[in-house]
Amino acid sequence: MANSLGFGGSNAAGQIETNQTASSTTAQQGYTGPTKVLDEHLLTPASISSLEVHGATNTRRSLLDHVLKPLVEESAHAGTTLGQVLDRIGAATKKLARFDIFREEGFGVFLAEAPRPESAPPTDRTDLDISIRVKEKSRLVFSAGTDFGNAEGSAYTNAVARNIFGGAETLSVNASAGTRTRSAYNATFSTPFNGNPDLRFSAEALRSATQKPWASHEEHLAGANLRLAWLTENSDTHALALSTVWRQLTGLAATASPTVRADAGDSLKSSLTHTFTRDRRDNPMLPQRGYLLRTVSELAGWGPLRGDVSFAKTEVEASGALPVAIPGLGSKSGVSVGGGLRLGVLYPLPSGYSLTGPAQPSRINDRFQLGGPTDVRGFKLGGLGPHDGADSVGGDVFAAGSVNALIPVPRTGPESPLRLQLFANAGRLVALHSRGKAKEGSEGLAMDSATVLKGVKSAVAELTNGLPSLAAGFGLVYAHPVARFELNFSLPLVLRRGEEGRKGLQVGVGINFL
Repeated sequence: MANSLGFGGSNAAGQIETNQTASSTTAQQGYTGPTKVLDEHLLTPASISSLEVHGATNTRRSLLDHVLKPLVEESAHAGTTLGQVLDRIGAATKKLARFDIFREEGFGVFLAEAPRPESAPPTDRTDLDISIRVKEKSRLVFSAGTDFGNAEGSAYTNAVARNIFGGAETLSVNASAGTRTRSAYNATFSTPFNGNPDLRFSAEALRSATQKPWASHEEHLAGANLRLAWLTENSDTHALALSTVWRQLTGLAATASPTVRADAGDSLKSSLTHTFTRDRRDNPMLPQRGYLLRTVSELAGWGPLRGDVSFAKTEVEASGALPVAIPGLGSKSGVSVGGGLRLGVLYPLPSGYSLTGPAQPSRINDRFQLGGPTDVRGFKLGGLGPHDGADSVGGDVFAAGSVNALIPVPRTGPESPLRLQLFANAGRLVALHSRGKAKEGSEGLAMDSATVLKGVKSAVAELTNGLPSLAAGFGLVYAHPVARFELNFSLPLVLRRGEEGRKGLQVGVGINFL
């Protein structure tokens, strides 16, 4: 029988049902004989005679074709076995689920042997009729609640329109107000690229106003970005974003320092950013084993990119955890040790395509900030690095690291999300000194390329000049599914001149911790 791909219609035969994996499909077929007999059955030749999808009433056939048509075509190849067909069906249904337009519990796959004409010659090849049932998610969803980011909480309202044109497109509109971000509005439209759920394109418009009390000002943002994100075969994620943002540094406090006042006003940043993430942790909020590797690289204002600022900026983060075996409990004791390391460099560049022209020093809203309850514990938010009076003005080069031990609270057991924590962390944040052949240009104080290179080398070398700022302590950790909560008692052990420590209790709420 010729292979065909159809959607809709009635289920001709529903003799066998599977739950997205080949193993469960095989189990539900009722084979109770020895493993050898089962293996031999899975090695029998097989092909797909017909395939139907039911329940995808608002989904375009072209989207389903991208996932399911190769499944039918590949099964026609000589040598295809029943086991391979079942594996491919499981992979296809999982791929459909990644579009996020179908309910996870709504998948059902039914298989039956296709009827053969009486005149057809006998064959050892099994032709299958396959019926896939799905349940679409609600196309319009409204929600409101609270959200947690690093050192910030917010209340939000959100509206999401799914599968707008039948191709798994999504439009999300969000408004929020928080403890630091006084107001934020954004609208994001995203769609899978070429019918691939692991390759997604999105366009976003945003506007926000954020208070930055550690530097006596408020920052207003308005802009847009285009983003392409993809998932590799080994589950690594990449994201490439092109953004243009107008920034206004305003709302200066009466005590604002000269450094903050010098950077006040408007600036325009046009940048290209690449983010890579490899997450092999068993639990992002409370990892007991595994590791995380993340890099963020940004190029602003150079080449075809335009704007008032020009630099290259890179940040690298690596962390890991290992379980500790306890006699009588083994590696499932719930006790673990972990550590993390973060590094970052901001390199000023000349605008345009030149690499040797004058470069402007970095601005306060582009520099790194270090310190806080979700960052280097035992220090105030932005407490590490260069200060001008009471203002933390940030730095161009930093390094931070931590080690910790997590221990289950007595009588809670190793599966509890509550842990006791012992930790020690340290960090160093250094500014790029513009000493040397600096000159006054039409855009203010500029540095030639030799001065920039010398300054960056000097800043990197200064990271190892003496002990870094260091703190240790203990506390409680609660891993909620949406955020991690920490209540720690911290004691600064090494505090460099001008930096601000935080002795005593410190509360941290966020999704990323050092």
